[in-house]
Amino acid sequence: MDAIMNPQEEFIFRSKLPDIYIPKNLPLHSYVLENLSNHSSKPCLINGANGDVYTYADVELTARRVASGLNKIGIQQGDVIMLFLPSSPEFVLAFLGASHRGAIITAANPFSTPAELAKHAKASRAKLLITQACYYEKVKDFARESDVKVMCVDSAPDGCLHFSELTQADENEAPQVDISPDDVVALPYSSGTTGLPKGVMLTHKGLITSVAQQVDGDNPNLYFHSEDVILCVLPMFHIYALNSIMLCGLRVGASILIMPKFEIGSLLGLIEKYKVSIAPVVPPVMMSIAKSPDLDKHDLSSLRMIKSGGAPLGKELEDTVRAKFPQARLGQGYGMTEAGPVLAMCLAFAKEPFDIKPGACGTVVRNAEMKIVDPETGASLPRNQPGEICIRGDQIMKGKRKSPHIKIR
Repeated sequence: MDAIMNPQEEFIFRSKLPDIYIPKNLPLHSYVLENLSNHSSKPCLINGANGDVYTYADVELTARRVASGLNKIGIQQGDVIMLFLPSSPEFVLAFLGASHRGAIITAANPFSTPAELAKHAKASRAKLLITQACYYEKVKDFARESDVKVMCVDSAPDGCLHFSELTQADENEAPQVDISPDDVVALPYSSGTTGLPKGVMLTHKGLITSVAQQVDGDNPNLYFHSEDVILCVLPMFHIYALNSIMLCGLRVGASILIMPKFEIGSLLGLIEKYKVSIAPVVPPVMMSIAKSPDLDKHDLSSLRMIKSGGAPLGKELEDTVRAKFPQARLGQGYGMTEAGPVLAMCLAFAKEPFDIKPGACGTVVRNAEMKIVDPETGASLPRNQPGEICIRGDQIMKGKRKSPHIKIR
C-alpha cells in the first residue's frame, strides 16, 4: 500500500553493505591510531608548504606530549580549545593531543573577522586559542578581555605562549583521563537552517562511528588504504576535511598531504611529486583542476579516486572530469555537520564497487537507518519521492551547545 495512504507504513533505507563491528568504547585518538604498529615508520603528515614529514610514530608521540603540555598550562578535561589555523600538521597534533587530554576542539576560519572570532570563542567558552602570529591582531583584544590564553605555532608575540610548550612536554607526565564514549571531542560550528552558527557536539563514539562507516570493514564504503597518499587541500576547520580526510586517513594509515591554501599550480605540482592517489575536493576545486591550462604538463596518473562533496556536482563538470581522469573512480557524498557528518556515500568508492547512477550522492552509510518523510504529513515515503531526510545512528550529534546569546528551540 502507498505510504501516503497508510501513514503507519515505514520505508526504512539501509546500506547495500552489511553492518560491521565498530569499537565505540575507545577514545577517538586510540581508535584512529589503533593500527599504529603496522605503519609506525611510514609518513603520516606531509607539509606541502615546506616538505616536512611526520611519521606515524612522530604523530603518536607528539600527541601525547601535547596532552601533557595542555595539562601543564591548566587545560582540564572538558575544556574547549579553539584552533584558528589553516590546514597544517599543528592542527592535527593539537586535535589528537586535545583528544588525549579529554578536551574539546572547536575550529574557526582564519578569514573570520575579530567580531566573529570573539563571538565564537565566547559561545564555545574557549580557554585556549591556538593560532599563527599573523592572526594575533585579530584575537588579542577579546583574548585579553575574556582571559583566554593565546598560543602561536610559529613566532610568538609578547604575551603569547608558544606551541613548543606542548610539543616538547614530557609525555610521561600526561595525566590518565577516563574518557566516556559520550564525551564531546569536537565542537564545529554550523548555521544549520536558521539563525546564528551553533556549536555541534560531536562525541568520541559519534566520530568513531562515522569514520568506521566510511573506511572500516572487509569491503569499506570508502576504500582508503595504507599505501594511499590523500590530498588535503580543503580546510581542516570544516567537518569534511576533519572527518573524511584527517580522521579517515589516520585510521587506515595513509599519508596525508596537507596544503595550507589552494593554488592550482602548486596543487598540480604536489599531486605529481607525491603521487597523490585520493583527491577529496569540492566542485570549485574540481573545476579548477579540470579546466587548468597546465593540466597536461603534469603526470596525474596516480589519482585513483576523486571524491566530491560540500555542494552538488553538476553533470557537465562530472563528464569533463571523467574524460580527463579515466583511470579514477569519481563520485560524491552527502552530509551535514549535525549528522556526524556523512549521511550518504557513493558505492563506486567501495573496495568492491557497485555501479552507480551519475549525479547521485550515494546511498545511506552502513550501521545507520534512513527514511524520507513528507514534511506536511510526517508519512514515510517510498523510493523516488521527494521529502525530508531522517537518519539515525550513533554518528549523529549529541546536540547543540547552549551559549549566552543563542536560544535553542
